[in-house]
This record gives sequence, structure tokens and C-alpha cells, in this order.
Amino acid sequence: MRAVQLHGKGDLRLADVPRPGALKAGEVRVKVEAAGICGSDIHNYRTGQWISRTPSIPGHELSGVITETGPGAGHFNVGDLVVADSRYWCGTCEACRTGKHHLCQSIGFVGEVCDGGFAEETVLPARLLLKADQGLPADVAATAEPLAVALHAVARLAPVQGETILVTGCGMIGALVALVLSRKGAVSVRVADRNLARAELVAEVTGAVAVGVDEPGLAGISGLVEATGSSPLLRHLVDVVPGGSRIALVGIFHGHMDLDPTILVERELALVGCHAFADELTEAVRLLPHLKDEILQFLSEPIRLDEVPEAYARIIAGEMKAPKTIIRP
Repeated sequence: MRAVQLHGKGDLRLADVPRPGALKAGEVRVKVEAAGICGSDIHNYRTGQWISRTPSIPGHELSGVITETGPGAGHFNVGDLVVADSRYWCGTCEACRTGKHHLCQSIGFVGEVCDGGFAEETVLPARLLLKADQGLPADVAATAEPLAVALHAVARLAPVQGETILVTGCGMIGALVALVLSRKGAVSVRVADRNLARAELVAEVTGAVAVGVDEPGLAGISGLVEATGSSPLLRHLVDVVPGGSRIALVGIFHGHMDLDPTILVERELALVGCHAFADELTEAVRLLPHLKDEILQFLSEPIRLDEVPEAYARIIAGEMKAPKTIIRP
């Protein structure tokens, strides 16, 4: 079968690889219908930070149809449309025992510790799969994982009625955060992105207002979701957001940032980390049919596996108008 493999930092290749072998107990074979390129895929490609084995097949945002179930695979049937939980947790550490799988002490991710969705077929543990609405377009189903991330970021920010919230970064996570916030109806939402066309698209779809990260765009905000992963931008925001603001960090950052913690004290700023999601994936799967029309407007024209390396380059250059690039293997 054809697959895209990550061989090392900056080394992404299209290859013909053997199909996954016989299923083990608790495993499910999935024909991949759609997969999304995530910012963390780009980060791993650029930095090699999470490369734990090579080559590996990336792709943790995926939907597909079950073609075979192994012994003990639970309630799944051949033909079910499923989505993947990206988190590969151990189940035995203290965090896992208390249900905080996203904080697992040895957490890995689909596409890293096991092969993911940038392939025609994948085999995954049944415990990492959820059934999706069988009438849902596969492209939309593949956004369940980033929607769960967005829901978790909003929950961590904990917006209150009447607030003005700024979302920096209009990739898929930022776009979905803006959509979730706008659906709440109790807050005013602004969005900002270096790609103005993308910011305007997200604003149009969600009802948010596209702004810059200058004084007019920041005036009156009290909460911010940072979804770019830009350390220089975060440093700028810490200096210029109104005192008392909360900043939820959901982007994957490149490089380090010099920060005097006294700034946080004197300006009473709160930096809140948002890692993956807790129990929001089930809610995301439930919400997808209701958000389908908006989500479809966030998706690129689907690309083939052989177009993935070029898509990585365009994403890194900030050239993609669509918040999410979808692959159809």
C-alpha cells in the first residue's frame, strides 16, 4: 500500500509499504478515508522532537471504515465509520488511573508510537476508536480530534458571559476555538492570523471579527487563546494584553522565550497550558453533525498522499487559506 513516512527531521517520503499484518487481540483494521495534517505533525517534521522510531507513518487526525476486527475488539463491526483518539496512554500511571489520560507520564500519540493515518490502511487498538455518525462525511469526521482539542482549550480558558476573547492563529484549532466560542453566544470573539485571507474566512464562518495584534485589536479583551505556537508573538502578547488577562496556550511552540515572571505578577496575567484533550472527544463526535456546514468551509480541497510533502511546505510558509488540509489516501 502507499503511505507517507517520516524518516527523520525534515525527511518525509512517499513509499510503498506492506499492509499491516494479522490483528492482535483488541486491534481493529481501518481503511483510512480521510486524515488531517496537524500543526504537531509539522512541528515534529521541523524539529524531530517526538520522533521515537523511524520510519513512522504520521497522521493522528483520521477517520475510516472498519474492515476487520480482532478478538476482544469490543462493540465494533465491519463497516463502522470511526475516528481515532490520538492519545496513546499507558493506563497504569497515576494520571491514567485518575482518568487524566492526556497527562499520562509516558504518553505517546498515534502516528508516533504506532503508525497513523497517512496511509491507505492502519491498525489501531479498539480502545482508541469511537464510532462516528454513519452519515457524516469522512472529511468532517476526521476533524473530531482537533475539535476535542478546541473544546478542551475553551474549557481551560473558562470564558464568562460578556467577555471579549481573542484567538491568535486561524489554523484548524484556532478556527474551531472561534467556532465553539461563537456557538456559546455569551462572548465576543476576535481572530487574528498572519494570513489575512484565512483570518477573514474564519471570521466570516464563525461571526468573529478579524483584527490585528496591535492596540485596537487587543483593546477590551480579557481572555486569549494562543494557537500559533509563535514564541515571539507570545512574548509580545504578554507585554501588551490588558492587565488581568488569561492566556490559554494551545499552540505547539518552536524555540524558547525569555520571560521575567515578575511581568506576570505585576500585570496579574495567567498563562494556562492546554494539552490535547481530557474527555472532550466524545462530545466532539456528538457535535460534528451539528457543526458540519461550518467545518466543511474550513477544509481544503482534499489532496493525495503524493501531494503531502508539498502541502507541508505550503503550511510552513503560511500559504494555505484553508485552516485544515485534508488527505484522502
